[in-house]
Amino acid sequence: MFLLQVPGQFLSLFYTDRLGLYPHVDLMRKKQLNGGIPQRGNLRASMNKARADVNYYIPSKTSRGLAVIDWEEWRPLWDRNWGTKRIYQTLSVAHLMQTNRSLTLQQATEKAKHQFQVAAKSFMSGKLEIGRAMRPNYLWGFYLFPNCYNYGWERPSYTGRCSKEVRRQNDELLWLWESSTALYPSIYLQVGLADNPKAALMVRNRIQEALRVSALPKRSVTVPVFAYMRPVFVDHNRRFLSQGDLVNTIGESAALGGSGAVVWGASADYDNQTSCAALSSYLSSTLNPYITNVTTAAQLCSNFLCRGNGRCVRKNYNSKHYLHLNPENFRILHVQKRYLVLGRPTLTDLKALSRRFTCQCYKGLSCSPRTDKELDKALMFSVKQGLSQKFNALNKAMVDDTLQASITKDDVKNNLKV
Repeated sequence: MFLLQVPGQFLSLFYTDRLGLYPHVDLMRKKQLNGGIPQRGNLRASMNKARADVNYYIPSKTSRGLAVIDWEEWRPLWDRNWGTKRIYQTLSVAHLMQTNRSLTLQQATEKAKHQFQVAAKSFMSGKLEIGRAMRPNYLWGFYLFPNCYNYGWERPSYTGRCSKEVRRQNDELLWLWESSTALYPSIYLQVGLADNPKAALMVRNRIQEALRVSALPKRSVTVPVFAYMRPVFVDHNRRFLSQGDLVNTIGESAALGGSGAVVWGASADYDNQTSCAALSSYLSSTLNPYITNVTTAAQLCSNFLCRGNGRCVRKNYNSKHYLHLNPENFRILHVQKRYLVLGRPTLTDLKALSRRFTCQCYKGLSCSPRTDKELDKALMFSVKQGLSQKFNALNKAMVDDTLQASITKDDVKNNLKV
């Protein structure tokens, strides 16, 4: 979790004032900044500042990480600037009519729409181009893109599916998906979705839409999808997500083939000793154990079903199958401030994974799912070997030289078998 922007972090967040000269309107102060609308912005000056900003916030040219641009004031498609964002349409039309008073309102609106979208594309794709060129080892993308706009979960008939119009509009943003090296959709929950199965529908379809658009560019591989989530509800920042809520967010993302999750928190959420202590307790009791469970299960499924060459994804995206460890065969222990997974899967566990999941191969690798006979052989081989090298690599960081007296190194060797 990253609450402050400090140069050199694995996750670099670029807000409105941290990557170039972002033209936008400050509605609180009723002030137009850097031109207010993209077509009035100084693109060259913005790019020059962006280069300096990248050098400052990501000083190392060889480091790896995630680079997320958080520009939420306007959206690059004209028709998506509704509500308070309609100011960008109004200003765009006014800007055009000032230079050509002979235009009718309809003509000005059409021309303003075109100018706005061209300029928006230049600003957004330009920033991604600079980022990719200067820090190619970082995964660059915009927060909230793509979006599904699948609200309305209070309706009894809610399915969570993205509308045809939303999918069509996302197809129009092909230039953005071609410029991005990662996608960062949001799966924040409102308190009305607490322990609610409709939360899974909402998240499922947002992630599925991100996976869909990641495949639109003609590339040999798709870009990774990292879902933005919060440990608290967006409209109730003192209430933490339950384990069921985590299943509906992190669990859904992992089962669909997401590459990871960005757990974001605001300083306003943890602004006193009580809230910080509550967060610490929540992390150790709920969030961290669940992340350990899902991460380990995903790695286990990859190793066994996909031969370690791909990730497991649901055969049916709309199913309720998750990448979870079987609690009858695994234990998650909290040892020396780390989490240790003890146990091994049974053939029944592996066959269940085979029925529910298939494999998405990593770049340049073959990962056809193992058959039941091949799973049986792989399981017997791993048992004979004692410690699976790949699984051991996953957990090696969790084993400290000085474990608690009740759990010795010999115990780990005897119990951690995959």
